[in-house]
Amino acid sequence: MGSQQVLDTIIQQGVLPLYFNADEEVSVEVLRALYRAGVKAVEYTNRGEAAWNNFKKLVAIRDAEMPGLLIGIGTVKNKEDVNKYLQAKADFFVSPGFVPEVAEYLVAHDIFYAPGCMTPSEIIAAENAGIKFIKLFPGDILGPKYLSNIKPVFPKLYFMPTGGVYATEESIKGWFDAGVCAVGMGSKLISKPLMEERDYSTIEKATKSVLQIIQSIKQ
Repeated sequence: MGSQQVLDTIIQQGVLPLYFNADEEVSVEVLRALYRAGVKAVEYTNRGEAAWNNFKKLVAIRDAEMPGLLIGIGTVKNKEDVNKYLQAKADFFVSPGFVPEVAEYLVAHDIFYAPGCMTPSEIIAAENAGIKFIKLFPGDILGPKYLSNIKPVFPKLYFMPTGGVYATEESIKGWFDAGVCAVGMGSKLISKPLMEERDYSTIEKATKSVLQIIQSIKQ
């Protein structure tokens, strides 16, 4: 999977849903709900031992049922994580911070990598390493105004905030007006209570709503 194809998919979608659940069945059903809503790229969080087994299961279900869906792995912190999840057929990689050894390897192999960056120094380091897509993290601390101020310095980069993006038109539009190409949405879209209650229909409806809000903003 070339990095450009992943980039295009995320930009077209305008949102990258991300989640983790230790329960394999819940993880699978959330993925199905997202796919039914129209999602074509999703990030699964690398959290603990369950994540590895669950991710392999998600890929197997995707291969059997969900053509065209890209599944990436988040919270990648080192090269070992990359090697492990490449074996599990991860389509792309996301980090909470910028990891030079990860960037070097994935850029060289044309695999999409979105490092988490907070400061202009981190963004410059990522750009110099060949990264095109920056995950602004934590988005709720930085805010749309921060991006508006720094974006002119980075005309060639794509930005996606993660953290603090709400499933409302006001919140999403604020970020797009500031110049993002997509928003990362975790607990504000796929909340712990909804997963605990196994309320997959609400997750599907909320995701459809966010996709519609984004398309209307883009138009």
